[in-house]
Amino acid sequence: MDEAHHLRTWEGYVDWRNRPALRGQHGGMLAASFVLAVEVLENLAYLANASNLVLYLLRFMHFSPSSSANIVTNFMGTAFLLALLGGFLSDAYFTTYCIYLISALIEFMGLFVLTLQAHISSLRPPSCMSNSRNTSCQEAEGVKSVMLFAGLYLVALGVGGIKGSLLTHGAEQFDDTILEGRKKRSTFFNYYIFCLACGALVAVTFVVWIADNRGWQWSFGISTATILISIPIFLLGSTKYRNRVPRGSAITAILKVLTAAVYNTCMCITPCNAVVSVKHSEEELYPANEQEAAQIPVETEFLNRAVNDKPDYPALVCTVKEVKDVKIVVKILPIFMSTIMLNCCLAQLSTFSVQQAATMNTKIGSLKVPPASLPVFPVLFIMVLAPMYNHVIIPFARKVTRTEMGITHLQRIGTGLFLSIVAMTVAALVEIKRKKVAIQYGQMNSNEPLPITFLWVAFQYLFLGSADLFSLAGMMEFFFTEAPLSLRSLATSLSWASLAMGYYLSSVLVSTVNHITSTFGHTPWLHGINLNYYQLDRFYWLMGILSGLNFLHYLFWANHYKYRSTNSEN
Repeated sequence: MDEAHHLRTWEGYVDWRNRPALRGQHGGMLAASFVLAVEVLENLAYLANASNLVLYLLRFMHFSPSSSANIVTNFMGTAFLLALLGGFLSDAYFTTYCIYLISALIEFMGLFVLTLQAHISSLRPPSCMSNSRNTSCQEAEGVKSVMLFAGLYLVALGVGGIKGSLLTHGAEQFDDTILEGRKKRSTFFNYYIFCLACGALVAVTFVVWIADNRGWQWSFGISTATILISIPIFLLGSTKYRNRVPRGSAITAILKVLTAAVYNTCMCITPCNAVVSVKHSEEELYPANEQEAAQIPVETEFLNRAVNDKPDYPALVCTVKEVKDVKIVVKILPIFMSTIMLNCCLAQLSTFSVQQAATMNTKIGSLKVPPASLPVFPVLFIMVLAPMYNHVIIPFARKVTRTEMGITHLQRIGTGLFLSIVAMTVAALVEIKRKKVAIQYGQMNSNEPLPITFLWVAFQYLFLGSADLFSLAGMMEFFFTEAPLSLRSLATSLSWASLAMGYYLSSVLVSTVNHITSTFGHTPWLHGINLNYYQLDRFYWLMGILSGLNFLHYLFWANHYKYRSTNSEN
């Protein structure tokens, strides 16, 4: 009876009523398809205003260009960083199913606050006063500022929870103990990126146009309605989902292993590379012989000392599996760190690149295109390339390499990092051309659009969009497949945390560059109201150099990385 029950159920998974999930009834592509549909709406709701937020802060909240850029990068960085919180809660205490629903409601409340502020003029600072000599603007402050940031960071908290749970929820619908299940899961990751692009396409075209032509209250309102609609759509798949049972805080186990390793080292209880042999227990608390001890990876041998047959404190008892899991986490961290610089480059698409386009001629024929709609170029490219990658490139690569993956996750990430170097080089050259036009036509101090098409800026969007496609999809699948089962949501959230770190690093770089350039008696590179007086080309060259150094750093760690077994159920 027990064997038959085991064959019928997914071990470690439950349905939405907390009953054992059944094979053939729960999980699979049908369940994951609800997640893909929800992701289109979720990314639309988030990106619709995030892509254009810098102009809202600049024109309606009257912050300076550099302050607006920093507010946007801090907001987006916080949203993605909070994905770690969503991932941690999903692994430790709640199911990904519950975390999504709670987070969607929080994001809805934040968007409602922003919609209210955009609709009621008294909740925003007064319009700018102009005269023949200058323009005077009052920056948002007091209650107006509090309302703005309260709405933004409620949205950030909701987005973080969704990013930390929704992707993992979809990926866990597949049986990765068999080859077919792993292939379907890989297809899911590629189409997840496709759905991100679908949501972004509507966001940066239709909703951005609404913001520019009908008012921000309408664009915020569309985002609010969209995230609200996503909740019942997600609930429609409830009877098909399989939800992994939370296994308690894996962070506690990691800290325990690190503490035990340090303590045992300091007390000199075990030799440097030895693990003491003890009686083999039912749950394999310790290695029973040299053969079993050899199963512990040799990297970071310091952690081997966490396993001790006679610990002074029972709380420091560590299993071989716990030590292995910590070593896996330690191995993937350098890869995670190497992706931060790429996302620092991507942060420019939401800040300075939008402001560049806003100074240029944004007409295509008789159609005036909002500057924040520039991401439509990489979005369309991703929508074409993602299915092609899944149905053409990967099958061809599998035949050539005769491997399950065809193109490895680390190769995809590396391609994205290289493209970011190209993107920053192109961005610097385009900015040089833009400023030459401003000088040539005597428009350095003019508010009129420069006689140069904004499509020049589209080139850096195209390269960075391509970099994002390769790196983000590669990171998501890499962290999910390589992480221990008890850390999957948290590890997958590293993809979003890398974005967060990139946005924060962008803010730090802007502040650092301004501080250093002003210290040496020069005008700060990125300071003031007029973008034409910024040394943005030099900043882009600096980003390109840093990206090149980061790429070399990545190659070192990627070349030394050894993948785990393809069977990731552990």
